[in-house]
Amino acid sequence: MLRRLLAVLLPAAFVLVAAAVVPLGTVIAQQRTQEVYVDRLGDAGRFAALARTALETDRRDALVQEMSRYEDLYGIPVAVVAPDGGTVTGSGGTGRLNEVLADLDSPNTVTVALAGERPAPPTTVWPWAPEPLVVAEPVGRDSEVVGAVVLVAPTDRLGADILGSWGWLALFSLVPLGLLVAVSLPLSRWVLRPIGGLDAATTAVASGDLDVQVDAERGPPELRRLTESFNTMVDVVRRSLERQRSFVSEASHQLRNPLASLRLAVENLAPHLTTEEAREAHAVAVDETTAMHRMLNSLLAATRLESVTGTEAVEVAELLDTRTERWRALGTARGISVSADVPEGVRVQAPAGGLGSILDELVSNALRLSGGTRVEVRVRAGDPVRISVLDDGEGLAEEELGTALNRFWRSARHQNTEGTGMGLAIVADLVRGAGGELALGEGLPGDGRPGFGAVISLPPAPPEAD
Repeated sequence: MLRRLLAVLLPAAFVLVAAAVVPLGTVIAQQRTQEVYVDRLGDAGRFAALARTALETDRRDALVQEMSRYEDLYGIPVAVVAPDGGTVTGSGGTGRLNEVLADLDSPNTVTVALAGERPAPPTTVWPWAPEPLVVAEPVGRDSEVVGAVVLVAPTDRLGADILGSWGWLALFSLVPLGLLVAVSLPLSRWVLRPIGGLDAATTAVASGDLDVQVDAERGPPELRRLTESFNTMVDVVRRSLERQRSFVSEASHQLRNPLASLRLAVENLAPHLTTEEAREAHAVAVDETTAMHRMLNSLLAATRLESVTGTEAVEVAELLDTRTERWRALGTARGISVSADVPEGVRVQAPAGGLGSILDELVSNALRLSGGTRVEVRVRAGDPVRISVLDDGEGLAEEELGTALNRFWRSARHQNTEGTGMGLAIVADLVRGAGGELALGEGLPGDGRPGFGAVISLPPAPPEAD
């Protein structure tokens, strides 16, 4: 983000300096051109006065010598043009002067001078323009014009002088440009510091850390207000979640004792029931209280599972070593074999402290609901890492796989089985919060049954530093 902001500010700084330097460079070129033109105009006026005297007395030798010395000294040819356009005399011979005058791009300058008027000053001379500077001065005034003095001044030195001035101007312009560039970096950091804090904070919130706070004392006032609003929003969300979890937990705990008393009272009614209908109603009541007791236990477990926030790097093999034996013991009690296929060195970015609970939930579902004889936990390295819990039971129909991750959903075959139908939904939420995905499908085929499989895909974690 800092680079992108600098990519906007630095060109703007160049444009700002250029907006001041370019007009100033144009003024310098115009000023230099005007200075040279005034000098050449003075020379042309002096030659016009000499030419008038020479033409009136018909003594041109002194005029020719003066013109020749002038050309030798300054490299500027001078000619005296008659009213008919012919060359009367000049500094370098009549033939050469005729060639110079024939090559002029502005014959109107000579025509205006022969009409007794002084031509308009030339436009700005640019260093890249090779055209000479033509200055014409009438000899005489009004109806007494007897010719015109024409100077053809090369602009090489003038162009070099303008380029030199521009060079110094460009050098001096580096000072404000350097100051703007030097200010851009701290200014960009000052502006972007709250944005960087907000970016880091939103990443932390997305991973489940609701205790994060952003410094609201730095940066522009608008961003400080935004930061304060963000901190307030996080506080509101955190308190809301805490109240929600606290309510579920406290309600579950508070209902335990009345429910236990109700169940005990219902069971104590058994000796007093004499009819078959009463005993059947009594059995239904006992089953319902038992189901309610299981529901409370499941809600407490779900609350603990949903309290998992953030992510952490987990060594999968080490985690499964602490749980596989317990899974096998639970499987043996139900007549189900449990095995694990886990390569060493596989690390994943998993919900902080929650991957073990997630796998406990998936294995528990397989042991309670599959109706099969085998449960296998497989881990496959890659990007992403895939952790599969597979069984060889009856599995779920295609339409059931699409709704099995909904909260409180239970298959029609498992309505009377322990559980709340919330486990898979919570597991899916936790896995998504860690940047992964939970997919349901077929498991271990056996005895014509497709089996059931829950596959967790999680991003790999970098190897642990030595």
